[in-house]
Formats: sequence, structure tokens, C-alpha cells
Amino acid sequence: MKDTVKEIEDTSQVEIPPTPLERVIGQDDAVKLARIAASQRRHLLLVGPPGVGKSMIAQAMSFYIPRPKQDIRVVHNPQYPERPFFEVKSSEEIAAEKSEDYLYEGQLVDPRTVPPSVAERLGYKCQKCGFYSEFTEMACPHCGSPKVQTVAPGPFGDVFNVIGAAFGVQNNQDRVTSTVKIGEREEIMIYERAGDQIRVLDQRSLEKRRKAEKKSPSKVIVPIERSGFVLATGASETELLGDVRHDPYGGHPQLGTLPYERVVAGAVHEAHEGVLFIDEITHLGNLQRSILTAMQEKTFPIMGRNPQSAGASVRVDRVPCDFVLVAACNIQDLQYILSPLRSRIVGNGYEALMNVSIKDTPENREKYLQFIAQEINVDGKVPHMSIDAANMVIEEGRRRAFVIDHKEKELTLRLREMGGLIRAAGDIAVFDSSKLVETSHIKEALKIYLPVEEKIKKTYGNLSAAVSSENTISQKAEEYFYAYNNRDRIYG
Repeated sequence: MKDTVKEIEDTSQVEIPPTPLERVIGQDDAVKLARIAASQRRHLLLVGPPGVGKSMIAQAMSFYIPRPKQDIRVVHNPQYPERPFFEVKSSEEIAAEKSEDYLYEGQLVDPRTVPPSVAERLGYKCQKCGFYSEFTEMACPHCGSPKVQTVAPGPFGDVFNVIGAAFGVQNNQDRVTSTVKIGEREEIMIYERAGDQIRVLDQRSLEKRRKAEKKSPSKVIVPIERSGFVLATGASETELLGDVRHDPYGGHPQLGTLPYERVVAGAVHEAHEGVLFIDEITHLGNLQRSILTAMQEKTFPIMGRNPQSAGASVRVDRVPCDFVLVAACNIQDLQYILSPLRSRIVGNGYEALMNVSIKDTPENREKYLQFIAQEINVDGKVPHMSIDAANMVIEEGRRRAFVIDHKEKELTLRLREMGGLIRAAGDIAVFDSSKLVETSHIKEALKIYLPVEEKIKKTYGNLSAAVSSENTISQKAEEYFYAYNNRDRIYG
């Protein structure tokens, strides 16, 4: 008996679960293993045909893993530039750095709050009438007098210049060095132009600036604000494992770019603390060994991978890559997964066989309805579907389960193709200016949304007849002469 869903009028009334894994339908065993793998940071292998939800499960897992708490940086090595260091910074250290940067940058204040003589020397205050304006205006807009006048330096001007130079700053038109009395002692204070404001640097800020200038420069290659999910399906060697960009001038400090600035992280590094998803993992071939090494060591070097590149001599060792691997493949490709890699997954994770269909029950029809509503919401371009149209989609899912997988009284879980049918019907509804997808749109979509093989079968009967009908007269003549001249080999 075919159960139908009639309690609602259209799919806009369907409640969609708030958590991503709950939106995966018909894969209860795989979802349970994904929850466990995410909470315990275990690896996961998903095996099944295309379109049954492998990618959706992998992406959903990242929502159950804590957000990254570290960034990875490459630091210039002044003694040996071709061997940069790496540095890992925690969120606490990054926050402390930002506060230090604030001290380093000083405090921005209104020109009216600094000593009047400083505001005059920096060009913000008119010496004649006391009017404040931007330093870019050479004449006072109030009285018309020149704002900056040449004044004789004070008796301590040279002393201030020497002390300021010790901190890396000197007096000029953009900066004024002065002293401020704090309690019983005096401290140097630097005032700098900063647009319509003045930047004030005290002695502590100057010391921070001096230390920063002595520190080796670095480059963030894996920022802390990043996605916890990295898709590496079909990635090349450089995309997967990292690289060092080419520079025709090499690492020459005056002409080229220093090696540390040319280092690029790979997907294995970007997935640090997160999920690395590789669909069709067998297509990586020998690169599976590199994935195995990264999983075992939880570090992987970044080096130049083109021997003709200036980056070929650059290498950063032991760059962190502690990720959760979610791999996927079809059943027929299972044998081509590298044995040690599969052993590593099984030894520290789980394997899941994806379902291709589910029983046709009222409960599962409700889940199918949920799937239809999800597809419409995710697409965002098509209207919702009437309940009668939704039931027609469910019936199509039942038909495909029987035709494709020979499953009676079940609903197919090859949902990618079902999603295409939903969108095709929705596009037709939009074309017809319909507020809902109706049964007529589903019927029309079923006619046009067919694999080309089925269309060939309906039009020509079989593939051979289609190929023959497409050949030109000359092509058919070539086939005739080839068969005639090779008749002994063809027919024995």
C-alpha cells in the first residue's frame, strides 16, 4: 500500500531540523558513526554510490568539532632564509598580540587635547588666532595666516632628538618629540600626525615599537578565523600538500621576495584542528601515502614542488596538520584504497556503508518530505511544493528504488538526482509564474529531466542505433571498407 502525506498543504510548513546531521535522511548508522567520530576526533570512511549523502555527512561533522584555536605562521630565518621556521599561536597569544599592537600603535587623540605648542608645530593650530584645522591646510581658514612658522629650537631640542633617535624616531614635520612629567620623573612622549587626529606614543609604546622592529617578520599561512571543513576532492599535489611560489629573482632581499613570504599552506595544513574531506580518495593515487604520513605524524613539511622553480630549495619542516580525515569512495573502488591508509582509518576511526534505499513507511515518507523542503530552501530560487506534488516526488523515489536497485516497497536514497528533479520542477513553476510547484510541473519535469541514456533509448531504441544514425555517408563508407578489408580478422 502506498502511504501519502496529507496533513499539510505545502512544503513551506515542513519543520526542518536545526542540526546538520539530523537533516541527513535514511543513513542512521552512518550518522551515528559520524557523531561519534566528531566528538572523539576519529577518522571516517564512507562507502557508497554517488548522491547518497556522503558529502553532506562530512560537512555536517565540522559543526560538531570545536572551532580552531590556533593559527600557523611562517617566520623568516635571517641566518638561513631558505629554511624558515614555523610558529603556532594560540587564541590567547593572538589576543595578547593585539593588545600589544594597540600599545605599539599608540593612542589617537583630538588635536585640542595635546599641548598647544605641539598642535602648532604639527600644523593643527594657528599660532596667531588659535583656530584648529587639518594640518593639510597650510593657511588658517579663520584668519588666513600661515599656520606653521619657523621657530628657533629650544635649549633641549638636540637632547630630545638624540633620545628620540634611540627609540627609532626623530623630529620632523610629521612628528614632535617632547617630555611629560609623571610623578617625580619625566618620560619621552612622541606626537605624530594621523589624519585629523594625533597619535600619542609614550615610552612604553616606543619600547614595544623597538622590540617589534628587532623581531623576525612572519606570515600567517593558516589563520585562526577559518572554516573547520576543508574540501580536498580532486586536489593536485600542491593544493593538497602546500608549495613555495616561484620568484624569478629568488630570495634576493633587494629584488625578490623572501622565501617565507612565498610559502603556501596545503589542504592538510588548512584542515588543522578540523575536518579534511576527500571524496573519491582512490583518485589521489600515490598521494594517499602523503595523507597517511600526515595522519601518522600530525605534521607535514611544506616545500617547493617544482624543480624548475626558485622555491625548490625552500622547505619548512614539521608544519602542524592534526586533522580528522573523512574519506569517501564507491564500492567498486574500495580495493584501490592504500592498505596502510585504510588500516590507519580502521585503527583510529570507523567505516560506514551507505544505504541506497529505505523502507516505504509513513515515518520515512515524512523524512522524504523533509528532504524536499530542505532542497527547496537550500536552492533559494524555486517556490515550495504542494502536498500533492510532493507525494508525486515520493512516488518517483519509490519507482527509482525498484528500477535502479531492485528494491520493492522502498524509497531511493540516491537523492542528488531527486534533488535535480525537484529543481527542474521548480524552474518550470517559476517559468509559469506559479506560486507553488504543482503536479503538472512534476509531470513535465519527469519528461525533460532524464539521463541522456534514457532519452537515447526512447528516441533510437539503443546506443548502437543512435551512433549509426549520427554517422555521415562518408563515415558509414569508412566503416564498410574497414569491415570488408578486415573480414577475415573480424569473422575468423
